[in-house]
Amino acid sequence: MNKIYFTLLLAMLSSFVYSQNSLTGTVTDVNNNLPLEQVSIYFPQLEKGAITDARGVYKISNLPSGSYKIVVSYIGYQTVSKSISINSTEEIYDLSLNESAIEMEEIIVSTPFHKLQSENVMKVEYANIADLKTKGSITLADGIARIAGVESVSTGIGIGKPVIRGLNANRVLVYTQGIRLENQQFGDEHGLGVNDAGIESIEVIKGPASLLYGSDAMGGVLYLNPEKFSLPNSTEGDINLNYFTNTQGLTANAGVKAATEHFRFLLRGALTTHTDYKTGSNERVTNSRFKEYDIKTGIGYQATNFKTEVRYNYNNSNLGIPEEIGNQSTDRSPIEPNQTIDNHILSSKSSLLFDASSLDVTLGYTSNIRKEFEEGEDGAALHMNLNTFNYNVQYHTPKYGPLETIVGIQGLHQTNSNFGEELLVPDAITNDIGFFGTSHIHLNDFNDIQVGLRYDHRTIKGDANGISGEEGYIAALDRDFSSFNAALGYKANFADNLIARVNLATGFRAPNLAELTSNGVHEGTNRYEIGNTNLKNEQNLQTDVALEYKNQHFEVFVNGFYNTINDYVFIAPNGDEIDENQVFVYNQQDAYLYGGEAGIHIHPHPLDWLHFESSFQTVRGKLKDGDNLPLIPANSITNTLRGEFTKRNGWITSGYTFITLKSVFQQDKISLFETTTEGYNLLSVGLGGTVTIFNNPMDLRISCNNLLNKNYVSHLSRLKYDAIGNIGRNISIGISVPL
Repeated sequence: MNKIYFTLLLAMLSSFVYSQNSLTGTVTDVNNNLPLEQVSIYFPQLEKGAITDARGVYKISNLPSGSYKIVVSYIGYQTVSKSISINSTEEIYDLSLNESAIEMEEIIVSTPFHKLQSENVMKVEYANIADLKTKGSITLADGIARIAGVESVSTGIGIGKPVIRGLNANRVLVYTQGIRLENQQFGDEHGLGVNDAGIESIEVIKGPASLLYGSDAMGGVLYLNPEKFSLPNSTEGDINLNYFTNTQGLTANAGVKAATEHFRFLLRGALTTHTDYKTGSNERVTNSRFKEYDIKTGIGYQATNFKTEVRYNYNNSNLGIPEEIGNQSTDRSPIEPNQTIDNHILSSKSSLLFDASSLDVTLGYTSNIRKEFEEGEDGAALHMNLNTFNYNVQYHTPKYGPLETIVGIQGLHQTNSNFGEELLVPDAITNDIGFFGTSHIHLNDFNDIQVGLRYDHRTIKGDANGISGEEGYIAALDRDFSSFNAALGYKANFADNLIARVNLATGFRAPNLAELTSNGVHEGTNRYEIGNTNLKNEQNLQTDVALEYKNQHFEVFVNGFYNTINDYVFIAPNGDEIDENQVFVYNQQDAYLYGGEAGIHIHPHPLDWLHFESSFQTVRGKLKDGDNLPLIPANSITNTLRGEFTKRNGWITSGYTFITLKSVFQQDKISLFETTTEGYNLLSVGLGGTVTIFNNPMDLRISCNNLLNKNYVSHLSRLKYDAIGNIGRNISIGISVPL
């Protein structure tokens, strides 16, 4: 590792001697040859870009020599993606854009080659945080659940964790600031732990991603992209406020960022506070209130052939744990039981650019300090500290004809420590290391192949706790887990508008500490859980097929998957009781899941401003013996009618309005320990836009979710078995003001 740092230091010191090139040009409309202002020109690999001025002119300086992908994008016009060779002091690249009713494409970061979605062999779902805000999302977990194929296991509105195609907890990996987020994902009441302030967009890989990310990515990856630094020689700032009527909730965040030609800086602070939420029967759910404080900051340095950045995020959450509909209160401070969580996330990302290759080094440290306070007890009954150091080193080899290849090493060192009276998992040390290689082969304009191979090794060593033979005793643990994984994907452009993808990938998950070592009553479930130290890796193979057709006024997609999991870990009663609690033990059995998503998007000519969208999602999960898997989302269909308009001049420059009906079907394909959940319909409406007041543009938005105040319960709500419904009618009002 010291050698890596030394190499990066030399690169930074020597970067000034490299030739410093620039790219300049003019962007115009292809039909009338008029210049286009505010067009984005961006190099994803270099993380450099510019915006065209009123003359349509742009300039990007301090570019290294070599061939790099450039992406040109502008709302209302077709996105352009092209490789450009930078070989002279000043390259000139003029281009004309075609108008398009198809929504602007975004760059996908979670897959290794930084391509537009239309160029990706692997299908990745993308959502912009700003768009989720227009739909009235209360939290990040709530917003994620609006992405097709993604749901959330919730405990009220403050605690939620993602479910991707029926898999959740340690089977779904979360990345933020380019590093994996570790926060005791095994716990039922352990939520996402990330505030949406300072998060720019979300990418979802639905299916095994162990090739890229290792253990725990067998179900998929939730990739959170932080906000970008500002462009060189610019300063930006903004204030964002949201109010929610149901919880009398307030979220506020403010940020500032500035950049010179080489140095960059950003800072953002956020506050969130909510009272108990009201169900559709207008009853407040006692102790569903929560508070959250969040700070994100970052510094960066960028020279011609070297760039580096360091980001830090501190998040403090105080979450009530709801158990009943009791005292009707609008207090904001959680009562017992509640949990306080302190998350520290520190990341460093550096890149060294050569003429035809590059080296990326990402280092991360996360500290998750979790305390739980129970009624009638002094101090924290549960106090766990989870500290994780992880690293990811990737070398992008020189291109060989149509072949792009990345090789790398990835791993982590993790310690879990207990300081409270209760013990869910023992003090333990986990070490991971993985070696991988993946290649993208661009055969021609119509065919692409991606292939990869990876080997991982994990060791878990846990301390003994208690007295052997007595209740609650946990034996010492020393286990090793290893796995080979592979992925193969093929994308075919049968025509300009028709794309087909087929992907086969394996994934794995080493059992977590709770599954291996549990021996005690699990609070909140009223059951005595016993782990199994002999559990093996979960190993899966998933086949994904995706087909999409898109033209100027009509889009349709169909995605299907079949996922087989060997040695699926699950918990079930064994018929015994301890202290009047049923005993549940962890077992393994082969399982399989299947389903998919389908949808259409119509924006008819000449009414290009009018959009009708409809999407359907379904998933089934079963054990080999025929029993259904738990926490499988119900089938649902979402229909949206929305209107959008953009004006180049005037005090209203853009606007939107929408009406959405989400129909969730009855879920009666349930496990032995679940009950049937009835179906329901939720109606939502909203409008907003950008207005200019005193020459200052600001975004205004208002939306209403569950407009008819439906009293319902989600199948994935942990409060279902306490006969507590989900949130009722909620009107959200938001404003964003640039400074």
